[in-house]
Amino acid sequence: MIRPVTVLVLVSSLVLALDQWTKRWATEHLEFRPPVPVLGEFLQLTYTRNSGVAFGLGAGLGFPYYVFSIAAAGVILWLFLRGRVVGTGRQLALALILGGALGNLVDRLKTGEVVDFIQILWGRFPVFNIADTAVSAGVAWMAWTWTQRSRTETAGSEDASHGQPTDPGTHGDRTGPRGALGSLPGDGSGGPVA
Repeated sequence: MIRPVTVLVLVSSLVLALDQWTKRWATEHLEFRPPVPVLGEFLQLTYTRNSGVAFGLGAGLGFPYYVFSIAAAGVILWLFLRGRVVGTGRQLALALILGGALGNLVDRLKTGEVVDFIQILWGRFPVFNIADTAVSAGVAWMAWTWTQRSRTETAGSEDASHGQPTDPGTHGDRTGPRGALGSLPGDGSGGPVA
């Protein structure tokens, strides 16, 4: 079994490398050129630099947005090193977020701006990059794994109580239809325990 920290290092390093390579490619091939259509009226490559956070939010405000990337990376590393990230889905989600945060952090520390070059032409979607995509995918995946775990826990607690929600205040394990462990306080017919 792969250790969680190994998953974190491998996935975030892959995201970081892909992000930096595509940004270098975009700078060499797209800067000072008109947009390049990729999927007709849906997707094009458009070179731009962004001084804000993901998707151009807060551009031009002069805020040191690299602080967010450093904070996110620090929290994620702390969670992994303390063994608080349980489940492969959550580990992968946080690794994507870390890789994306580091990708944009490298740009901010080098030039104070982030290279963006992917533009979806549907609606008014802002120009973005691989790092933004990794962070967004990681957040979405984390939310999905969180809801799946909650559903599993809810279903498990209902199964254990024969379709009835469990009361966190009750103790003991009932077996059989009337509780083979003996009579319980209450009305004597399986009612709530006082």
